[in-house]
Amino acid sequence: MRTQIVDVYRSKLKDDIIGPEGDEIARKRIEDYANKIRPVGFLDHIRIHSVDLGVSAPKLHHAQSTLEASSKALTDIHFETTYTDTLSISLSTSYLFNYPMTSFARLPVSLTISLSRFKSLITISPPPPDSPAPVLTFSISPNFTLDLTTTSLMGSRAKLANVPKLHELIQHQVRRILASRGTWKVVLPGLVTLSAVQEQVKKDMRKEKFL
Repeated sequence: MRTQIVDVYRSKLKDDIIGPEGDEIARKRIEDYANKIRPVGFLDHIRIHSVDLGVSAPKLHHAQSTLEASSKALTDIHFETTYTDTLSISLSTSYLFNYPMTSFARLPVSLTISLSRFKSLITISPPPPDSPAPVLTFSISPNFTLDLTTTSLMGSRAKLANVPKLHELIQHQVRRILASRGTWKVVLPGLVTLSAVQEQVKKDMRKEKFL
């Protein structure tokens, strides 16, 4: 089932369109998101050149379940998870120097970032029996392992290749983003629509505000 779920999300990222047209939809969607979260004062527009969404799914090991003391109902399942894949992204942008004036100079940067290994304890929480929009909730441990491979070129004439400090910065930023978004609600294929889940999440958030 894990492979089916990952494949569904890959397909949705392409609007369920196969071939080069679907790849371009995914590339543009990721480019839009990258520019939405970029630090505008420090980075110029980010251009995504290519994206590899991977072909495999995370492997789950050593499952342990948690039961509610009163009803003996299943509440959580804990897994050790490892994920290696061909997942990668190639992009270009420019670092902006704002002294002595705004956008005083630009340093072109080209990057390819690839996943080497991701390892974490993951908790899966099933939906309540009476949930109108049943989803699985995935939460990763804050102490996860993330290994990325980065190739880089900096500069327009005399180019610097594979700067270690840049690799450290990228890995730190990716870790920060994953940690800040450490919980995902996964729609179960065929059981509920994405719009129904989104509406239910909004209702849950409104309830939390009043608690």
